[in-house]
Amino acid sequence: VQLQASGGGLVQAGDSLRLSCAASGGTFGAYAMGWFRQAPGNGREFVAACNWSGGNVVYGDSVKGRFAISRDNAKNTVYLQMNSLKPEDTAVYYCAARNQAFSSSLVGDFNFWGQGTQVTVSS
Repeated sequence: VQLQASGGGLVQAGDSLRLSCAASGGTFGAYAMGWFRQAPGNGREFVAACNWSGGNVVYGDSVKGRFAISRDNAKNTVYLQMNSLKPEDTAVYYCAARNQAFSSSLVGDFNFWGQGTQVTVSS
């Protein structure tokens, strides 16, 4: 499975962004999908994940109530809608696919990773 993330950029605090991750080369509808992020000097942090249908979602504590994950299996794409962005959301955002139907918040549970897209939030 190949994953291509896009949609990052430079925004101001309080703005919104929507990240997209297009998948190819696998059976997208069979995979749980997730978003993680990594800021300089930090480890990879869980952001959000959803099961194969998108009906079951889970979020990291730092983004609950501000971010929303969704997927369109017909388009082989998963999205991350990010609202009320804060400077501490600045990071490289990675999408990931898990070769199981049910989601997880653990980095090690995901089998495939995209290249990452930079999100920078200025104060």
